[in-house]
Amino acid sequence: MSLWTMVIKMATGLERTCAIFFLTVLFSLPLGMIVALLRMSKNKVVSGVTRFVISVLRGTPLMLQLLAVTYGPYYLFGLTVSKNKLIPVVIAFSINYAAYFAEIYRGGIESIAKGQYEAAEVLGYSKTQTFIRIILPQVIKRIMPSVTNEVVTLVKDTSMAFTVSYQEMFTIGKEIANSQTSFMPFIVAGVFYFVFNAIVDFAMGKVEKKLNYYQ
Repeated sequence: MSLWTMVIKMATGLERTCAIFFLTVLFSLPLGMIVALLRMSKNKVVSGVTRFVISVLRGTPLMLQLLAVTYGPYYLFGLTVSKNKLIPVVIAFSINYAAYFAEIYRGGIESIAKGQYEAAEVLGYSKTQTFIRIILPQVIKRIMPSVTNEVVTLVKDTSMAFTVSYQEMFTIGKEIANSQTSFMPFIVAGVFYFVFNAIVDFAMGKVEKKLNYYQ
């Protein structure tokens, strides 16, 4: 198999890799905020349960979570495995990354001085208005480097979808490597991931630079 044919075949899986990436970002970022607010709840039961869930998600391998979400319903309840494996893959990725984003959000929120809440209260802002208009913009600005780091990691983690035989780029590359007894597909995959990461890093850097409006 020529190098060009190899690249073309692997490029067909790039669309699925991108789908995992963009859908995970789309769902995990807002879900992470919800989880962070539950984690910071004054209700000790809610806070404790959320903290435990976050610990489990961060303390177990993403690979295991992919297998659990994809095949768990079959083993536990006898339900059929989803024919479109993108669905369980995105669910597993979104839940996993939401746990990491939740802790990043929490750190950002807790870094805001209490005086800002008090000042907003004096100005007549409700708690919701204070959070959305005053606190959240500052939090986003502070957490951008950490979010960028997680998003870059996500690009590489999309390769984990091979554990449930989802035909994304790395899975196709692995199949070609086995059939051709060649290491070249892994080199091609490495180049793909490097370029993808470079684009993501550049885009996130632009956003981060825009948020540094006082510099």
